[in-house]
Amino acid sequence: MQHTRAFVLTSWALRLIVAVILVQTLFFKFTAAKESVYIFSTLGMEPWGRIGSGIFELIASFLLLVPATVPLGALMALAATGSAILFHLTRLGVALTPVGDHGELFALAIVVVLCSSGVLLLHRRELLRRH
Repeated sequence: MQHTRAFVLTSWALRLIVAVILVQTLFFKFTAAKESVYIFSTLGMEPWGRIGSGIFELIASFLLLVPATVPLGALMALAATGSAILFHLTRLGVALTPVGDHGELFALAIVVVLCSSGVLLLHRRELLRRH
């Protein structure tokens, strides 16, 4: 299916925003930065949750950049950050004051959810064709 230039540019912009945010957080997860250790210790999932979520987000980022797997990557990004938002709202709080975060991680998760949702909306026909 041929897409318009606006479709392609919008899709790539949203996908790149999500991938950049997810990839930049990998540094913190894979190097055991204090913010990540705090989050996953508070949730009772340190270190396996930190490393596992990092691997999951790395795969999602890769899939978002491969045209044939865009919808799957967006679904994975949505799942990862949707669960992060849920944990922020129920167990962590929006601001992680003990580690100097004043809601930035929560805000980034919201951006990822919105952009991933936009990608899914744009690529809904591809997603439906696979089933």
